[in-house]
Parts: sequence; structure tokens; C-alpha cells
Amino acid sequence: MIRHRIGLACMVVLLALLFSSCDAAQDLGINWNGMLGQFLSFGILLAVLLFFAYRPITKMLDDRSKRIKDSMDQTEFIKQETARTEQMVKEQLAEARRQGQDVVAQAEQIGERLKEEARQQARQDAEAIVARAQSEIRTESEEAMAQLRKEFVEVAILAAEKVINRALDKEAHRQLIEETLEESADLKKED
Repeated sequence: MIRHRIGLACMVVLLALLFSSCDAAQDLGINWNGMLGQFLSFGILLAVLLFFAYRPITKMLDDRSKRIKDSMDQTEFIKQETARTEQMVKEQLAEARRQGQDVVAQAEQIGERLKEEARQQARQDAEAIVARAQSEIRTESEEAMAQLRKEFVEVAILAAEKVINRALDKEAHRQLIEETLEESADLKKED
């Protein structure tokens, strides 16, 4: 824009020089020498202003424009970094959620496994208690049967003594009755 003004001023000076050679301009009362002096003064002033004012002002304007551009670039960079950071945060949050869900799922699996292990342990304990109870019942039953046999032998011997009315050899009769009971128990097992 300033260059256009400088070009326009140079054109005006050239036109003034062209008119200075024209005699019609003197008839109009134009003092070409004075006008030429003013144009020269204006040209010198314009050159001094260009050298001392235009260049520093344009340099200052260019510096300001550069600072504004740098500021805009920095702003754009910050926007991009902010967007990238937000994206990273979203990805990290999504990853944290996924890991949290994995931890919850693992905890549920562990809980189910512990429940199943507790059930199995309870079954095994119950089976062990039942087996122990059956064993105790069997043992008590065998002891009761042995006691019953012993009492039956005693009763049988007493009955036989009363029937015969004489004293029998208790030990021999006891052995005979026990053998008979064992034979009858073996026969029941074979059936």
C-alpha cells in the first residue's frame, strides 16, 4: 500500500516536469520553478521518511505480525495438544474401566470357585461324618451282637442246666453254642 503511494508520488513529479516545459502553463500563472522546488522538497522529505520512518515502522509492523502469527501458531499447537491429551485421558479411562471390569469378573470367578470348593469340602465332610457314623454304628452293632450272643449263651446254659437239672461244663457248652451261632450267621450271609 505504501509502495503504491510512493509510485503515485513519483508519477506526480514526472508529470510536473513534463508540464514545466509547456508554455501554456506560464500563461496560467503557474510558477514552475517554485513548483519544482516544492516537488523536490517533497521528494527529499519522502526519501527521508522512507529511510528513517517507513522501514522502522514496517519492521515494527512485520515484527508485530510475526508475534501475532507465532501466538496463533502457539494457540493452535496448544489446542492440538489439549485435544491429544483429552484423547489420551479418554483412552486411559476406557482402559481403567476395562481393567476394573476384568478385576470384577476375576473376583466373581474366584468367589464362585471358592463357593464350589466350600460346597465340595462340605460334601466331603458330610460324607466323612456319615462314613464315621456308619462305622461307629457297625462297630456298636457288632459289639451289641457280641454282647447279645454272650448273654444268649449265658441264658441258654442256664436254661439247659435247669432242664437237665444238673451242672454242665459251662465252657464246653459256651463254645458249642458260639459255633452254632456262627454257623447260623454264615448261613444267613450265604442266603
